[in-house]
Amino acid sequence: MRSNHEIDYKIHGEEMQCVEIELDPQETVIAESGSFMFMDEGIEMATVFGDGSGRAEGFFGKLMTAGKRLLTGESLFMTTFTNHVHGKQKVTFAAPYAGKIVPLDLMHYNGKIICQKDAFLCAAKGVQVGIEFQRKLGTGLFGGEGFIMQKLEGDGMAFVHAGGYILERELQVGETLRVDTGCIVAFTSRVDYDIQFVKGVRNMVFGGEGLFFAVLRGPGKVWLQSLPVSRLAAKIISYGTYNRKEEGSILGGLGNMLDGN
Repeated sequence: MRSNHEIDYKIHGEEMQCVEIELDPQETVIAESGSFMFMDEGIEMATVFGDGSGRAEGFFGKLMTAGKRLLTGESLFMTTFTNHVHGKQKVTFAAPYAGKIVPLDLMHYNGKIICQKDAFLCAAKGVQVGIEFQRKLGTGLFGGEGFIMQKLEGDGMAFVHAGGYILERELQVGETLRVDTGCIVAFTSRVDYDIQFVKGVRNMVFGGEGLFFAVLRGPGKVWLQSLPVSRLAAKIISYGTYNRKEEGSILGGLGNMLDGN
């Protein structure tokens, strides 16, 4: 028996996806600010302090919840969408950039999923959106994007977004996967997470992949993305500069002048 609201959904699109949530009377979905796309007339939108789960008691509890969200780079506020009329109503949320929306039924994952701090899109009311500090010192000092992560707790549906193609891996007990820290989308609670130093001076100086790997050790399930938003942003910035590289061009900067850039 679920304690969180039960919601139905449908994901539309291929590369620029949106998720349509169908709400029964008095059902609520929570979402990050800026993810809303459109909704039926019978749904009312409200901005709440904290994670919108409704579990925090009193002002101090809500303040602690909001403070944790601030540490992950999110807003202090969450938006709720509630069906206040008879009959089913729908609300739709859009992905912020090209990629895939991943539906996660937390009841099937022991009530907890750990994800990148900018991955959460929306969830059924009752799902708690908090922070997950990595306990190991090396992870804290060198983990970069992976040090402070979000945790989604509850027994309802949650939706996360990832860039590019999504790859799912089921790790067996003791099985290890080394990953670029930005390519991790989410993993189940039993997966052990650590940081490993890249071996070899040439790899460190000329590899272009950073100095550290994220090391994921099973058992558990892992979701990976082929195009982290940080990598996409870095490419856009590099192509916007004057002295940009021209792959495969012998003209270089002269080519930029000739093609009007």
